[in-house]
Amino acid sequence: MEQIKIFTQLIANELHINEHAVENTLNLLDEGCTIPFISRYRKERTGGLDEVQITAISDRAERLKETAKRKETIVKTITEQGKMSAELQKRINDCWELTTLEDIYLPFKPRRRTRAQVAREQGLEPLAQILLLQRESQPLQAAKRFLNKDVTDAESALKGAQHIIAEQVSEDEQSRNSVRSAFRREAFIVSKVVKAKRDSDEAQKYSDYFDWEEPLKRCSSHRLLAMRRGQEEGILRVSITIEDDDAIARLQRHYVRGHNACSKLVAEAVEDGYKRLLLPSIETEYAAQSKERADEEAINVFAQNLRQLLLSAPLGQKRVMGIDPGFRTGCKVVCLDEQGNLLHHEAIFPHPPINHRMQASIHLQQMISDYHIEAIAIGNGTASRETKDFVSEVISNWPLTISKKPIVNSPKPIIYTVSEDGASVYSASKTAREEFPDEDVTVRGAVSIGRRLIDPLAELVKIDPKSIGVGQYQHDVDQAKLKHSLDHVVESCVNSVGVNLNTASRHLLTYVSGLGPVLAQNIVDYRRENGAFTSRTQLKKVPRLGPAAYQQCAGFLRIPNAPNPLDNSAVHPESYNIVEQMAKDNGCTVKELISDKSKRTAIDINKYVTAEVGIPTLTDIMQELEKPGRDPREKIEEFEFDQNVQTIEDLHEGMELPGIVTNITNFGAFVDIGVHQDGLVHISQLADKYVSDPTQVVRLHQHVRVRVTAVDLRRQRISLSMKGMNNK
Repeated sequence: MEQIKIFTQLIANELHINEHAVENTLNLLDEGCTIPFISRYRKERTGGLDEVQITAISDRAERLKETAKRKETIVKTITEQGKMSAELQKRINDCWELTTLEDIYLPFKPRRRTRAQVAREQGLEPLAQILLLQRESQPLQAAKRFLNKDVTDAESALKGAQHIIAEQVSEDEQSRNSVRSAFRREAFIVSKVVKAKRDSDEAQKYSDYFDWEEPLKRCSSHRLLAMRRGQEEGILRVSITIEDDDAIARLQRHYVRGHNACSKLVAEAVEDGYKRLLLPSIETEYAAQSKERADEEAINVFAQNLRQLLLSAPLGQKRVMGIDPGFRTGCKVVCLDEQGNLLHHEAIFPHPPINHRMQASIHLQQMISDYHIEAIAIGNGTASRETKDFVSEVISNWPLTISKKPIVNSPKPIIYTVSEDGASVYSASKTAREEFPDEDVTVRGAVSIGRRLIDPLAELVKIDPKSIGVGQYQHDVDQAKLKHSLDHVVESCVNSVGVNLNTASRHLLTYVSGLGPVLAQNIVDYRRENGAFTSRTQLKKVPRLGPAAYQQCAGFLRIPNAPNPLDNSAVHPESYNIVEQMAKDNGCTVKELISDKSKRTAIDINKYVTAEVGIPTLTDIMQELEKPGRDPREKIEEFEFDQNVQTIEDLHEGMELPGIVTNITNFGAFVDIGVHQDGLVHISQLADKYVSDPTQVVRLHQHVRVRVTAVDLRRQRISLSMKGMNNK
């Protein structure tokens, strides 16, 4: 209980959030409530905190718990050494900053046998204290008093004493903070190429960093991660450094008193302690901190991109043809029903080298007719542009005819280009093998492309987020933190959209608040054995789905056309009685209350406020009754590349083109303009105003207009600008 109060105060001060809201949030988290559930259904207790704030509280609490565990270890170690004092115990108890905590612990930390430790064992610590006092005019004579079988001459004795002083300097909190302060103000990151690797092909992608130096505080995350990757690959040598002379002079001013012989020896010891012990320690610390900050930036960019991708506009339940385009191996075509079930698949070869264009056209038309195709999804990989042109040509004369006989009279299918990032990962996964045990990877990949058009969220949750290709340096950042962040994003997106209880896959259900893999599988098994759910209360019959899990998940699961219309809404079952009372007070049914705006308008929600239910929950209920089960995602849009541009050779400076944003980084956005090579809109070219965060200007899969500013054919690089393009 005492720890909760301490955590509450620390987190409230750090995040500038009301203490009462923080304490209630921590209690809800400890009770096992999920972040989506707390933000959606416990607004009265949190004061209306959103998911971002609740996540920040949760993450900070976890770090404080780790610090608390570390403090227990430190206290135990120092106590066992018999060196714990009341003052030291209080300092440790009051400290929640990990760096400061480690500084306090450093003099007591078990370590390997250092030079200073050897000197102490030789009885030279009193000599070190004599030198530090700097009152002895003849230190060489004083050193002779400490000679023994291990120390046979005065010079060795003085050297040992200097080792002790050097270690004391390196472990002193004030000394460490002095050097940290210098690093904070003036540290430079320096990158040099390993000479033996300079001319190698693999080194060329790091050529910008062969001789690079910049202030560490100005080094962007993508540059730091690029340099660190080059270092890992043995191509670069990277260091973080400061002006040594200034740092040494500051330390010597603190330790050196006077100009006698002892002072000279102390000055030498301070310099040795700085160069041999303190500098490497603080450099390692700052290297880790800068890497951690870079990781956080990269993970944040990845998380934002993933959120946008998962919340991409769905086409909805339509019959879709999915095409995984290719040249030599042909295009793998699949036909799916409204739920994404595979009806048919075959390969066509409209492109070189096989070039069976007429046969491919006939087969494509027949499939569109036989399976009543309403939309066509084409992967954006190799041969995408050529395949889209081919399909457009096939359906250009609508309705379709074969041998002059009409075969399709339904609306003309709309063609969409779909990102196929991660489709190959899915197609080779255990999930895909379970879904399609009798099909090969090419069929599975095409199915994934088609399903992404119907419902990108439901399909993409089956793929490891790292494989979706919307981040930067995702394999270089802290993998545990990346997974934690991306899993949270997926959970947040799934619960913000809601899940159809009767059609959702096990993978989609896994991310629903309060469920997880076991309960998700149990729901699927129950559905298979007992048929479709007709009410949320049936969830209570699912094995192992107890009251706590039901409370957490029920509000996020939807049952279209359920007898109780609230079962297809975000109204939580715990609030059904409120809606039923509203309907009763208006002399109507719940269904009539939902369908009749005038009846809802007549409701005074203040009449339904109780000790547990406040205005925030009642407001949410009224908004949900207005549009029950509404999908918060945008509507899908059609897109066409410029027909006059097919390859990078067709580009020239000044050309204005339509494009699709395929990836966002903290240095700009990549845009597909239909030439098999994405172009980069640098952050400085994203808008007519200053931009500090690209995600505030562009979103993933946004349709934009860009201007070509440079084309590097040798390196296959395209520079683009969005300035003056009036993008919205």
